[in-house]
Amino acid sequence: MDNMIIVSDITSSYGRKQVLKGVSFTAERGECIGIAGANGCGKTTLMSVLAGVRRPKSGTVQYGGRMCRDRRVIREMTGYVPQEDPLIPELSVYDNLRLWYPDRKTLRQELEHGFLNMLGIDGFIGKRVDKLSGGMKKRVSIGIAMAGTPPVLLMDEPGAALDLICKEDIRKYLQAYLAHQGTVVIATHEESELALCDRLYVMKSGVLFPADKTLRGEALTALF
Repeated sequence: MDNMIIVSDITSSYGRKQVLKGVSFTAERGECIGIAGANGCGKTTLMSVLAGVRRPKSGTVQYGGRMCRDRRVIREMTGYVPQEDPLIPELSVYDNLRLWYPDRKTLRQELEHGFLNMLGIDGFIGKRVDKLSGGMKKRVSIGIAMAGTPPVLLMDEPGAALDLICKEDIRKYLQAYLAHQGTVVIATHEESELALCDRLYVMKSGVLFPADKTLRGEALTALF
């Protein structure tokens, strides 16, 4: 097995409340891991730990065999799409992207031929972020996460409140990313995103356990 991600016994607390209780899982290159669960179960806390936004109380995370003890490793190895878009509303889409891409040439190439082009961002590159739809903002957030072409993509409910066309475009993007041996961890309840998952886990009260990846609807939510 060629594990790109190894998560071992992660715990995390807010004050006296333990939110993550010994979470462990692995993911191979080119594999998509889905994490489902009710609101408040610990999914977002786990994603924050994986992205280096929050330090775990105990446990370890490895990406590509590298122990994530400092943010430099996490920045090099991961792209993170949080629930809230990390965009500056007063700036244009192009200016937001320039804050994350290493140089103008790389950004131009991505807009013309790369994943930014696949996301359709070139079609509204000059617009101010505060004039964009929710779907457009999510596309830009994914584009920012992919600056530097990281091998791991972490996504916290990317399809929430998006229209069907945008959800389908994001699904196609993820298929292409996985085909290029990218590894995805996605917290989601969206059926189109669940269909991409090679393995599915359910988070309940801070505990992560494997589930049948074909479960949908009430059969899935019954596990929450």
